[in-house]
Amino acid sequence: MIYIGVTGWGDQDRLYGPHTSPRNKLKEYAGFFPTVEVDSSFYAIQPIKNAQRWVEDTPPSFQFIVKAYQGMTGHSRGDIPFETKEHMFQAFRDSLTPYIVSNKLAMVLFQFPPWFDCKREHVEYLRWCKKQMGDIPCALEFRHQSWFRSSFYDRTIQFMNKEEWIHSICDEPQSGEGSVPIVLESLGKKSVLIRFHGRNVHGWQKRTENWREVRYLYRYNQKELRQWVEHIKKLEKETEHLYIVFNNNSGGDAADNALDLIDLLGIEYENLAPRQLDLF
Repeated sequence: MIYIGVTGWGDQDRLYGPHTSPRNKLKEYAGFFPTVEVDSSFYAIQPIKNAQRWVEDTPPSFQFIVKAYQGMTGHSRGDIPFETKEHMFQAFRDSLTPYIVSNKLAMVLFQFPPWFDCKREHVEYLRWCKKQMGDIPCALEFRHQSWFRSSFYDRTIQFMNKEEWIHSICDEPQSGEGSVPIVLESLGKKSVLIRFHGRNVHGWQKRTENWREVRYLYRYNQKELRQWVEHIKKLEKETEHLYIVFNNNSGGDAADNALDLIDLLGIEYENLAPRQLDLF
């Protein structure tokens, strides 16, 4: 099955009116898409009560992709607010309980920073992370080009396959070492993830005050999305569950592009949440 959605549900004005209560946004979002990426978990390990509420706000078949906490992926370079790394991973695993109990956890996404390059100590850390997560399904996304250089490409794929990582395939600007190419490898796994970051090559490496808003400011056109249709059909034959999320949220384009792709693939989802009816 192909699950299409976006990263985060809080800023998707395309889907609900400007006066919609934050408490109801996920409920309305779930009337359009069968999956979402939880990005708040990257900034702080979420209280169990949050996940419990989100699980209750979505239909039984809805699936969550939960982003790993930044302390687990090396984004926060200072001290972690935990006694040890083991305690940090334990706290994160505990926060996943409502998703797991309700069978709504698609995977945990480990997205590593651009400075996480291909070298022995980083390979060993990936092994350690996977061991800490136990049997929880985990996706791996690189942001440094070295992992897919010709000299490491085959070994990277073999390593991910052996360690049972779900592959997070990226569509992003090709802008030096801090970006990775499109690598259409399913690894023969039960699940595969595709993340659309946009193709704003000029804003990808900028570190201005509002760099996050600039980096993901992009709208895919129909030609670009059609090029992906064949890739998606190929991957669909190789895996049981194909998850696709759009991360080009800066200009409010993610939801539109996700709906566009659903139309291009001719998908009609069943078992979505009931949509709110307009007054007229």
